[in-house]
Amino acid sequence: MVEYKNRYGDKYTFTKQEDGIILWEGPFEHIRIGYPNVYKVAYQQFRKDGGQLNQHEFEEKVHEQIYDVDGNWVKAGPITEDYGPMVFSDTDNMNMVDPSGGPYIEQHMNLGQFGKELNGRCVSTFTWNKDKKAYELQTYGEFDHLAETEIIGGIINRAASPCTAHASESDRNIEEENA
Repeated sequence: MVEYKNRYGDKYTFTKQEDGIILWEGPFEHIRIGYPNVYKVAYQQFRKDGGQLNQHEFEEKVHEQIYDVDGNWVKAGPITEDYGPMVFSDTDNMNMVDPSGGPYIEQHMNLGQFGKELNGRCVSTFTWNKDKKAYELQTYGEFDHLAETEIIGGIINRAASPCTAHASESDRNIEEENA
């Protein structure tokens, strides 16, 4: 079990369960919860209407706001006006929980900052357990994606883990030396 005390002195605990889930307990009376946005319908309509942005660019532009030189809001950006109302939150899937005073925890976050016992465990899903009044954090290993690595003709082909999505410069140099 790992204990964490937030800036208000509230105590939270993280306990590994036999099934691999981490039980996150503490005072959750005042929290923020985040849900992922769903862009599919808005992006499909944007493309049908002749839009040329790729999905990543669209996801940025659909939230764009226009401000004057003094920083005052003027209006929603053109893509936001037309397609913003089609974007909605997937309230069946939490992707962030933030109790007042912390700790802020989001999907794919490495829990190692809370203690060595949790190092390398990344959050996959959050589930509220109403009987225990706690969150169950389904996790995966930071390097689990390496099990899917294949060397094809001297090229390393691997599925990127969201927890370690970007290889460091030293990782790329090692791969080049081994090629």
